[in-house]
Amino acid sequence: MHALVSLHNTIFGLVERVGDWLMPLGARFVFAATLLIYYWNSGMTKLGDGLFGIFLPSDGAYIQIFPKAFEEVGYDVSQFGIFHWLVVLAGTWAEFILPLLILVGLFTRLASLGMIGFVVMQSLTDIYGHGQTDVKTLGALFDRFPDSLILDQRLFWVFVLSVLVVKGAGALSVDALLRRRAEPVMA
Repeated sequence: MHALVSLHNTIFGLVERVGDWLMPLGARFVFAATLLIYYWNSGMTKLGDGLFGIFLPSDGAYIQIFPKAFEEVGYDVSQFGIFHWLVVLAGTWAEFILPLLILVGLFTRLASLGMIGFVVMQSLTDIYGHGQTDVKTLGALFDRFPDSLILDQRLFWVFVLSVLVVKGAGALSVDALLRRRAEPVMA
């Protein structure tokens, strides 16, 4: 029995060490494969026209982020103030910058934490701003339907991002390169 326990511990000790290396890389891969283009495409819909469109968000950006407030002002962007512009601008830029940071593994923990906050705000906006409260879209945890767009799907997104917050970007990342360069050289 002792030999069996020892074999188990040896095998799964190795699995755990390999997992410490693979889990962050796998989480970044899953994020890139499923959410990177989703967020970049969403960000593209928020850009204004022309070269300075990155500073002048489209009307669609305001509709997506402030749906009820935009309706209240008669769909007139000029009725919004600096606060609304800054929120829309920050949200738009976040959809490009945070996924890029996760992709290359730079400031991965902070970028992943920012993405978790983004997903939470996106979900709250979908529920309260856009009124997506039907059972099929909203879903429920611990039910027999694993395909709701908000609770089920976004829980998986947040879990993948949480792995990156806890574990970091892993060995194949700019974070790891910077960490290795910052370590003192033993003479």
